[in-house]
Amino acid sequence: MRLSRRTASLSLAAALVLTLAHEAVPRTQTAAPHARVPDAREETGPFGAACRVRVTGPEVTAYCHNPYPETDRVSLHVECVRWWDIDTDSAPVAAGPAQTVRLKGRCWKEVGGAWVSHRRGS
Repeated sequence: MRLSRRTASLSLAAALVLTLAHEAVPRTQTAAPHARVPDAREETGPFGAACRVRVTGPEVTAYCHNPYPETDRVSLHVECVRWWDIDTDSAPVAAGPAQTVRLKGRCWKEVGGAWVSHRRGS
């Protein structure tokens, strides 16, 4: 009688594992066709100034050159290492077509990171 209870328990455990494994498999669904919404960049063409960021001690300098016909509003963001040192974000500067702009920022002590953000401008 013990053998049959053990066999039944193993069979039940195997069935439970297979059921749970089946439920865990993601089911694929076919998506309904929909209209494609074009990306804003596709409509207006290439965009964005090429920027070089240089960190020298606590000072950060970024040079951004815009080779495209649309204005790029660039901002410099500086993250400082020390908790008491204030991170800064510069005001947006318009980099017009074929124009190079310089952005500057600094920390009191070490710079943890620096990057430039881009926005379409007028």
